[in-house]
Amino acid sequence: MEGRFTAPGKIILFGEHAVVYGKPAIAIPVSGMRATAWSEPGENGITINAMDVNKKIKLSTDKNQFSVLAQSILAITDRQEPNLTINLTSKLPQGSGMGSSAATSTAVCRALSGHLGVDLDANEISELVFEAEKIVHGTPSGIDNTVVAYEMPVYFIKGQNPETFEPGKLFRLVIGDTGIEAPTKETVANVRKAWQNEPGLMEGYFDEIEKITRNGKIAIESGNAEQVGELMDENHELLNSIGVGHKILEELVEIAREKGALGAKLTGGGGGGNMVALAEDKETQKKICEAITEAGYSAYQTSFGEQV
Repeated sequence: MEGRFTAPGKIILFGEHAVVYGKPAIAIPVSGMRATAWSEPGENGITINAMDVNKKIKLSTDKNQFSVLAQSILAITDRQEPNLTINLTSKLPQGSGMGSSAATSTAVCRALSGHLGVDLDANEISELVFEAEKIVHGTPSGIDNTVVAYEMPVYFIKGQNPETFEPGKLFRLVIGDTGIEAPTKETVANVRKAWQNEPGLMEGYFDEIEKITRNGKIAIESGNAEQVGELMDENHELLNSIGVGHKILEELVEIAREKGALGAKLTGGGGGGNMVALAEDKETQKKICEAITEAGYSAYQTSFGEQV
């Protein structure tokens, strides 16, 4: 067995959906929840052993994100397909806006390139994973592969080089999971339909989201948690306006605010999936997490920025 290769999840703090239309977004890595891949000798080419779903994927017969990735890596290295099994496991829930497909693709990419003795940098991995993401998301924004490959907060505009940046302090978050799988591909397609029907209205919403995201970056860099929270609330309302809200997301956002969150919003595609709340301190973070759990949903605590 060869070494283990991992990749983190991610959440979007600001700018989801608008990012597909050329607006900025901010994503942060969720380093505590990871996908892990490792390789061992196999037979008849490459097999991905997706252990969590008990599924074996043959690259020669299945067209999916992993076969696209593997073919790209083999093409770059000018190598024949090796007889290899890549075991894959992930702590990230699928369809929850946490970059599950990007994290699993990145882990597999690292395991295969590691086996072949090819050293890919974060940018090369990000580009390979972006191509693979098209199989999963149709029109991906590019933000998932970027933040997962770099494992740093990223300010991102489609078509431009991603900009990693440093938060001005430690920010404590609670992520609450509705338990409803919401494929990003569908919510992205629904927003596109709405944009085609009412371009003026939707672009107005995207412009507002852009202002929030730009101010969000400044607030994160200066360590202004109150401002970040207010902007999260504003971003949430705009995401509801573009039609990607859900009543359970609303319930979780309300619970978080009642327990003292500085701000709370849906994160990712919407229509289910996850919300994220910002807490002022450890005690509030714990209270929010417990309240969401007591209401019957999954929640966990994470943070980004300078560790204390």
